[in-house]
Amino acid sequence: VQLQASGGGLVQAGGSLRLSCTASGRTDSGNVMSWFRQAPGKEREFVAGIRWSNSYTGYLDSVKGRFTISRDTAKNTVYLQMNSLKPEDTAVYYCATGNVIWGLLRSSDAYSYWGQGTQVTVSS
Repeated sequence: VQLQASGGGLVQAGGSLRLSCTASGRTDSGNVMSWFRQAPGKEREFVAGIRWSNSYTGYLDSVKGRFTISRDTAKNTVYLQMNSLKPEDTAVYYCATGNVIWGLLRSSDAYSYWGQGTQVTVSS
């Protein structure tokens, strides 16, 4: 499975961005697609995840109500709509997939395939 992430950029606080992650190759190799992020000097953290089969979602508490994850199964693509962005959202965002037990959704070790990352920078 190859994951191609795109959509990052520079935005002012309060602005919006939409990230995309398209899977190719053996796209049946994962039941969940998620976004993680890593800021400089910090550990990688889970942001949002979605189950391919039923669109069940999970979010990091600090992004609930601001970020929305969705999927387009026909395009093998997952989106992360990010609204009301804050400077603390600045990070490299990675998409990841794998056969993930829902209870391990937030654990990066549960994912087998990762995209290359896309930079999101929010200025104050």
